[in-house]
Amino acid sequence: MYKKLVLIMLLFQTILASAQVKKAKNISYVDNKEEKNTLNVFYKDDGVNDKPVIVFIHGGSWSSGKKETYWWLGRNFARKGVVTVIINYPLAPNAGYEKMADDCALAVKWVKENIASYQGSGEKIFVMGHSAGAHLGELINADPQYFKHAGIKNPIKGLILNDPFGLDIHEYLTEAEKDDYYFDFLRTFTDQPNVWKLASPLAYVNNVKNAHLLFYGSKTYGAIKIQTPRFYEKLKANGVDVALHEIKGKSHVPMITQMIFGANDLYPTILAFIERVSGTKLGE
Repeated sequence: MYKKLVLIMLLFQTILASAQVKKAKNISYVDNKEEKNTLNVFYKDDGVNDKPVIVFIHGGSWSSGKKETYWWLGRNFARKGVVTVIINYPLAPNAGYEKMADDCALAVKWVKENIASYQGSGEKIFVMGHSAGAHLGELINADPQYFKHAGIKNPIKGLILNDPFGLDIHEYLTEAEKDDYYFDFLRTFTDQPNVWKLASPLAYVNNVKNAHLLFYGSKTYGAIKIQTPRFYEKLKANGVDVALHEIKGKSHVPMITQMIFGANDLYPTILAFIERVSGTKLGE
């Protein structure tokens, strides 16, 4: 009887927390009002202000993906006390990587200036990305030109990179086996090796000062398994607050889809990182 009562109470708390999560949809973060430049905001309407914020940049080989796919990520983080912003950005072949990065920086600028309306703090912004989204998140963080173009100082408190693809685009496009992805990536990064170097976050690693949390799967692509630990070692050598986690048994796509479940082990690690770096106590 006692166990049943506890389960009923836990279920009630889960339903109550889910009911408190609000979603603001299809907000334009630039003036063009196009879907590619919109975002969704998920937040827990509990009267608590100045919450930490995650801006999530989706993956998809720089050529696919959309913010609606990741509603569960927004819901799960919002339930746990983190305001979550899921963004769209322009994709290849209609945009190259620089345009994508510029628009991601503009989305972060919008968050900085407007997230207080959704109980979030513009001083506690974390950028999270998976795959190509992790590349873009780190690129706007490490290469100062993108926030300069946006007209603000870099407001990112910390980075959460989930199976980041393309930390060294030059290495990948010069050394990896030339499969279908290789030719797809040329649409984003051109066929110029000097451009590949400019597009590589590892080229700007010495600029990085803010905290980082890095994940990669033990069964992911070889380039990710090489470049993510290398990025970690360079950050660590520079005295940056950084942690690296290899997730056993996970390949590339499951590294993010595992987070559909709110009880997934990545959540406590991410929340502890956000709590420590932002100085904010979280809890469902």
